[in-house]
Amino acid sequence: MVAEFHEGNALLSVVKHITQEQINLYAHASGDFNPIHIDESFAANTPLGGTIAHGMLVMAYVSEMMTLAFGRSWLSGGKLSVRFKAPARPGDTLTVEGKIDSIEDENGVSYANCSLECHNQRDEAIVAGEATVNLLEE
Repeated sequence: MVAEFHEGNALLSVVKHITQEQINLYAHASGDFNPIHIDESFAANTPLGGTIAHGMLVMAYVSEMMTLAFGRSWLSGGKLSVRFKAPARPGDTLTVEGKIDSIEDENGVSYANCSLECHNQRDEAIVAGEATVNLLEE
């Protein structure tokens, strides 16, 4: 599996459309019923001006991209560090993209260091960050 990855390789993008129904379902699954996510009249009167998706819902899409690229290697111990740049809103179409910035060997183990970004249909950055994954031999 290690031979498949090279510095500069783009990861397969993940594209997701956000709906209020999806946000509401995530609230039930996560137990996070903060009104900024689920109460449209409450959220309309906040500085955000409307409901927003849970940050961890957006992070699930980032993890999906990493899982598609690295499979078991990602699921068994990938590391992620991100910054939330802007909220994801109902009606947004999010695209998660990434690339392998470097591959390093440490004590006989190969690691891929990746950069990633999630942006909306207006090309506004929603999330930016880095991920590291141990390239396990399959």
